[in-house]
Amino acid sequence: MDVVMAVARRHHLVVIEDACQAHGARYKGRRAGSLGHAAAFSFYPAKNLGAYGDGGIVVTSDERTNTTIRMLRDYGQQKKYHHTMQGFNRRLDTLQAAVLRVKLKHLDGWNAARRHHAEQYSQLLVGSGLVLPKVPLHAEPVWHLYVVRSPEREHLQSHLTTCGVSTGIHYPVPIHLQEAYQNLGYHMGDFPVTEQYAAEILSLPMYPELTDSAIRRVTGAIGMYQQAA
Repeated sequence: MDVVMAVARRHHLVVIEDACQAHGARYKGRRAGSLGHAAAFSFYPAKNLGAYGDGGIVVTSDERTNTTIRMLRDYGQQKKYHHTMQGFNRRLDTLQAAVLRVKLKHLDGWNAARRHHAEQYSQLLVGSGLVLPKVPLHAEPVWHLYVVRSPEREHLQSHLTTCGVSTGIHYPVPIHLQEAYQNLGYHMGDFPVTEQYAAEILSLPMYPELTDSAIRRVTGAIGMYQQAA
């Protein structure tokens, strides 16, 4: 973000953080969402801070941006029935706000639990043959996902399924290969690192209530796969 903000300052650009999976994370001591001019957080139920249904929020410390966003979310109204711009109906409903208000009190504790689980995974998977996530010294992640990489992902995932371990793949198709963006003219091979990672990533179970015994079960199943290989 230091580099991004430096480029933005040189060219007078506005930086909008995608903090949708980073509720509570820190970068050099500062919370994600406070680094740019504005930031978006998702409250989709599976996020670290999730509502009972869909929802989200935009945060900003810039008064002009704040005014614009408040108008955009409410039909472009500056005051009721007076529409200054073309807007949307994107107001968070009261039920979702009530759920989030209760859950927000527990966010730091849940994130601490996720960090504990990630440390357990990283310790137990040393020598597993998997590429493990690395954490820079200046960062404090909140581990929305714990993602490993393996060139034998499909076989490993199948093995884990037979062992009763659920996994996920986030996300299997890179943006430049999505049909919706074919008009940009990119093809397979244009971004080889992205394509390699998309073919290797595998998300292991990660949620605050995960137990140490469950983590040992997951890592043990991975060890069995490596031994068989």
